[in-house]
Amino acid sequence: MGKKIVVVNAGPRKGWNTDTILTEASKGAESVGAEIVRFDLFRLEKYTGCISCFGCKKEQFKGHCICRDGLTQVLDAIRESDGLIIGSPNYLSNLTASFRALYERLIFQNLTYNMENPCCNEHPIPVLLVMTSNAPDSMYKELIGSYQQTLNTFVGPTEVLISGDTLQLKDYSKTDWPWTMFDPDAKQKRHDTVFPEECRKAFEMGAAMFK
Repeated sequence: MGKKIVVVNAGPRKGWNTDTILTEASKGAESVGAEIVRFDLFRLEKYTGCISCFGCKKEQFKGHCICRDGLTQVLDAIRESDGLIIGSPNYLSNLTASFRALYERLIFQNLTYNMENPCCNEHPIPVLLVMTSNAPDSMYKELIGSYQQTLNTFVGPTEVLISGDTLQLKDYSKTDWPWTMFDPDAKQKRHDTVFPEECRKAFEMGAAMFK
């Protein structure tokens, strides 16, 4: 029986950078026999981040967020999966609010506040964390490293892929005011040369999750 991989897109733009890299990582996992279950957070029913109800701190609910909303199906699928691929664009030097909502509830349900056994997750799974950004990837290694460390502890061994300096628009000249912070020609050149290599790497990382 094949492994089941949950893929979560925490970005809103279909067909663009985060979506494309996650699709390639999914194809990589599928190439080694994995079954993909995908969620696009911006297309789910209404949900929130952690509401601090502490229901998951009760013995009968440990490891389970008891808040019922649009994220419940995502959390349930991750809990039953063999791996997680999750990606988000960079918004204002962090990941999206949609990512954070899922991240809070995914982590907090496994946090026990017990020094001897701080994590109650009995089913660690491999994770691939993807971030895309219009800024250079070197700017966000510390940020992503922090997420990686927490995911390592509470979800499972985590690899990261950062795609920086990404192309944001097909035609920068059609903006209502000049986006003079960017060089459109350089952005397009990188998109045509470097981004395909990052997609290839995503495919390989998706395939490597269960080799």
